[in-house]
Amino acid sequence: MAEIKLTDLTKSYGPTEVLHHVEGEIKDGEFIVIVGPSGCGKSTLLRMVAGLETVTSGEIAIAGRRVNELEPSKRDIAMVFQNYALYPHMSVRENMAYGLKIRKLSKAEINQRVEEAADILEIRQYLDRKPRQLSGGQRQRVAMGRAIVRDPQVFLFDEPLSNLDAKLRVQMRLEIRKLQQRLGVTSIYVTHDQVEAMTLGDRLMVLNGGYVEQFGTPIELYDRPASVFVAGFIGSPAMNFIPVTVAADGMGLPNGAKLAAPQLSEAQAQAGSVLLGIRPEHLVADEDGPIAIDVDMVEQLGANTLLHGMLSGTTHAMVASVSGHVSTQAGAQHRFSAAPELLHLFDAKTEKRLEA
Repeated sequence: MAEIKLTDLTKSYGPTEVLHHVEGEIKDGEFIVIVGPSGCGKSTLLRMVAGLETVTSGEIAIAGRRVNELEPSKRDIAMVFQNYALYPHMSVRENMAYGLKIRKLSKAEINQRVEEAADILEIRQYLDRKPRQLSGGQRQRVAMGRAIVRDPQVFLFDEPLSNLDAKLRVQMRLEIRKLQQRLGVTSIYVTHDQVEAMTLGDRLMVLNGGYVEQFGTPIELYDRPASVFVAGFIGSPAMNFIPVTVAADGMGLPNGAKLAAPQLSEAQAQAGSVLLGIRPEHLVADEDGPIAIDVDMVEQLGANTLLHGMLSGTTHAMVASVSGHVSTQAGAQHRFSAAPELLHLFDAKTEKRLEA
């Protein structure tokens, strides 16, 4: 069993704390994605689990054993880096076998492990080539093969697909997910790409400025984001936010339009203290709808059309995602409605979710 437990974890560089009281439990065989913008601390957290960064305070436990003071080689983990980190003068076979030679495994066992991993990754035909003779995707497979042959308790992935083109990234993330499911190894994957996070992870840990904003399944984060940050970060295009006033007869938009509102407490419904969140894909074209958008740009994406503009009569930017092709142009006005159960309300001061 290789569950991972992070307890009140902090990391400081001198007086500057960059990770703040991180908590989380990762189940055996689970695929966890740490996601967030650049500089939020996600790679630092991964490197602390790997033993490449020291822990300032708190505890990391792998399989029930505290590992804070253990060297990386003693933690039974394997890491896949963004830049592949392959030895250019060695063949693919030699790159994959190198760590096993250091551990003084027999030649027969090394060959068996390398060839089994090569078959899993479909790179057997490249075993005698040098890294420079491979494409980016093939080199990333070699880097993953080097991790697989070690048969570790935990896989750590540090933005492994960042150097690949868009089409190959889609292909490789599916292959990584299938590989992890086949091997059943506990895995932590770091990325800044929320689409990659949503498609890969059993659960996502969203970091913002070194704090954990939310830790849950992709659907939990999409359907019930715990904060404005999570709501805006998860989902593409990003959620629309509008300041509203909440009263007994509904929510008042800045332009005077009214929307049905969930029942909030009197304290929650203080005038001017609520942010309404609406996902672009949850806006439904409706000639009599209360939400009017003055369009200033149209993106025709084929399967759907994105209408960018302003909430009519205000300076609040809005995006609507409409299925199929929409014949319109800049300057047109389109009206929309939204189902009450798909609306999200947040405290404008704390930016935390308000529950009805």
